[in-house]
Amino acid sequence: MRTVLFLLGELDDDDIDWMIAQGDRQTVPAGTVLIHEGQPISHLFILLEGALSVTIAAAGGQEIANLLSGDIVGEMSFVDTRPPSATVIAKQESLVLCLPREELAHKLNIEAGFAARFYRALAISLSTRLRVTVSRLKNLNLPPGNENELSLNDLGQEARASVALANTRLDWLLRRLKDAAETS
Repeated sequence: MRTVLFLLGELDDDDIDWMIAQGDRQTVPAGTVLIHEGQPISHLFILLEGALSVTIAAAGGQEIANLLSGDIVGEMSFVDTRPPSATVIAKQESLVLCLPREELAHKLNIEAGFAARFYRALAISLSTRLRVTVSRLKNLNLPPGNENELSLNDLGQEARASVALANTRLDWLLRRLKDAAETS
């Protein structure tokens, strides 16, 4: 399951409109480093199309995860304001929605409803990622893959209920971004 579904399942339509208005849709070539391990980030990224590779220096730069369309990147550093613990590189030409950190932080500070929805979505996403990681550690013989990949059965009842709405919102978000790019 794509991590952006947790976000889109919690946010309302006005929140998503704000993200589209404030975000910058960028095509990044293969090999582009979006996040450097240990260096502060200025954006939160939503991977709209393509694939990203996550590596860490402690593993000799070996890939530890693949991120696919619908994954969110930079959310851990956004939440705890610490430098990223991994490097994220485009494996192929990819399309990302870049949300400026400062503008997002300002919106979260002035709109309590948005902040509650946003942070709840990140908490659910990060909790789910931790559960999947623990599950993978129990089965150490499994090859690295998309660390965020879940089935509906892996989710709690409340999270499952928002997935259909989130899928609809993701399709709507992608259509709006595509339409905006074509009229630019």
